[in-house]
Amino acid sequence: MFLPFFENLRTHGVPVSLREHLAFLEGMQAGLTTYDMEGFYYLARTCLVKDERHVDKFDRAFAASFEGLEAITSEQVLDAVDIPQEWLRKMAEKHLSEEERAEVEALGGFDKLMETLKERLKEQEGRHQGGNKWIGTAGTSPFGAYGYNPEGVRIGQDKSRHQRAVKVWDKREFRNLDDSVELGTRNIKVALKRLRKWARDGAHEELDLDTTIRSTAENGYLDVKTRPERRNAVKVLLFLDVGGSMDPHIKVVEELFSAARAEFKHMEYYYFHNCLYEGVWKDNRRRWDAQIPTHEVLRTYGPDYKCIFVGDASMSPYEVAYAGGANEHWNQEAGQVWLQRARDQWAANLWINPVPKQYWPYTQSIDMIREIFDDQMVPMTLEGLETGMKLLTR
Repeated sequence: MFLPFFENLRTHGVPVSLREHLAFLEGMQAGLTTYDMEGFYYLARTCLVKDERHVDKFDRAFAASFEGLEAITSEQVLDAVDIPQEWLRKMAEKHLSEEERAEVEALGGFDKLMETLKERLKEQEGRHQGGNKWIGTAGTSPFGAYGYNPEGVRIGQDKSRHQRAVKVWDKREFRNLDDSVELGTRNIKVALKRLRKWARDGAHEELDLDTTIRSTAENGYLDVKTRPERRNAVKVLLFLDVGGSMDPHIKVVEELFSAARAEFKHMEYYYFHNCLYEGVWKDNRRRWDAQIPTHEVLRTYGPDYKCIFVGDASMSPYEVAYAGGANEHWNQEAGQVWLQRARDQWAANLWINPVPKQYWPYTQSIDMIREIFDDQMVPMTLEGLETGMKLLTR
């Protein structure tokens, strides 16, 4: 009966194996969870997901496979009375407070609750909004949706509002960790941590816990030991494309910039537009009267820097291939010449593209820049950044 679930996991991109599926079936056969939707969800997730990047995909596959376990639609409600009462009692014990369980018992217990639901369905005609008796929405009846009653049965509502009927897979708390979606600052920091080379410097300001424990044990009194704080010694040079077609990507680029500044002590940045030419700048408001010659940047930063370009690489092919092809000024040398100079100066280089990878083949300039960078272009996803950090450390 769980084969469609297994197929849905594969369809949603969860790399689940047959061995993991059999382990899940063994858990079910052993009775690790019975009549407990939340327990069933966590058992399945524990057995079938081996990487947190796939938890959000698992939640979507779970919702597609078991839709209806939590929400009882009006068409199904007459059959719902056949739900094992032990299931309802177990859910109550897990999610209701003592006071709320007392209120359920005040109605006559779960048996009476389900009988009353069936009777009201027979009595009621049409949709009901508000109130405290009929099956409808936004009221305090024990039955319905979008309202509140602690001993209620939710009907026709796709998400929990008061968390009285917990539907954990709908919360999708791990959606930001999905390796196929665009990033937030937190996840960018996680990916950038792969680009680390630790070094110690500065004053004794970090507690050395292991040495403190060892010294205290040896001496018989508290002997606090410190050590120079560790810092990431990697040097990063960031070139950020701004304006024009990059405007829709401002938010995610800002998040990348924020995460990079927090992660790397040695980081320098410059702005450019579309392609690298003879001048870059630090302040977008003074991009024309305060440009810095690119040759100066090439001379200033040594080959030990990791060079990262961030841009959509979407422009006229002439901007990459020809002198005079830039759309805002006359460039004496083609953009590809400057990009190659940058790659020659900083051997560890990478281009991060916020455009989804599936759209890259439709833009000629993206293919041109990918070729210049020897295919070292990655999408701005968690998986893409992790791949990029590995490329920079080769």
